[in-house]
Amino acid sequence: MKKRKVELVVISDVHLGTFGCHAKELLNYLSSIKPKILVLNGDIIDIWQFRKSYFPKIHLKVIQKILSMASKGTKVYYITGNHDELLRKFSDTKMGNFSIIDKLVLDIDDKKAWIFHGDVFDLSVQHSKWIAKLGGLGYDYLILLNRFVNWCLHKMGKEPYSFSKKIKGSVKKAVKYISDFETTATDLAIEKQYDYVICGHIHEPRIIEKSNKNGTTVYLNSGDWVENLTALEYNRKRWKLFRYADCNYTEDEEDMFEMEHLMGEQLIASIVFSKQINSF
Repeated sequence: MKKRKVELVVISDVHLGTFGCHAKELLNYLSSIKPKILVLNGDIIDIWQFRKSYFPKIHLKVIQKILSMASKGTKVYYITGNHDELLRKFSDTKMGNFSIIDKLVLDIDDKKAWIFHGDVFDLSVQHSKWIAKLGGLGYDYLILLNRFVNWCLHKMGKEPYSFSKKIKGSVKKAVKYISDFETTATDLAIEKQYDYVICGHIHEPRIIEKSNKNGTTVYLNSGDWVENLTALEYNRKRWKLFRYADCNYTEDEEDMFEMEHLMGEQLIASIVFSKQINSF
């Protein structure tokens, strides 16, 4: 496969170690590009929901691929998020081309990009972490159910359907949260005179110019690799929102959805494991 050369790639919210993670698709994408800089903008490994009963080889291959890219010259910045916040103990650690940090400012063609995950805006994470974790567990099982339904729809030749997008779109509080998140990020970026503000966290891919009375900035969100399968790419002075669905990667049905593993012993073990945690 011929690799595309890209100056900068930003991905976030991969959630390795959960049932909803599309690790195979992400591995396909990473294998197709050759970026100078790769920014992992938080929630790459889902330490919150990590369980010994579920961490497939394909998830490990994604980690190996990222480390391989770093060894071959790509500068990799791992920005910590809320689901991998344990890594914040190692912030400012650098190993060759691989760095672990909490936030990043990059100079891109004489413009400044401010990059961070975005959970600092989330009060439920800061003040009621156990509620956020419980919500994350429910979200994981919702995504698992959704993948099963979409597998059935695929068999019938029908378009996939997103439960969580439907819920987000119909709940006014969710819509307001996303809007408030974007406004807070852009207002701060304009105040700090950054040309770009790049976040993850809310699983909503987006590129939009935002203004207030003090100025203008460009808000970008890299989306996720659970539902949207998106990334941000910067090349030749232009930003692009990459969507995996728009590409012609070949997949066989067995790899697309590991039915035996997801609906078999590992799923049962995971449910038992989560019940044990909730009993404490």
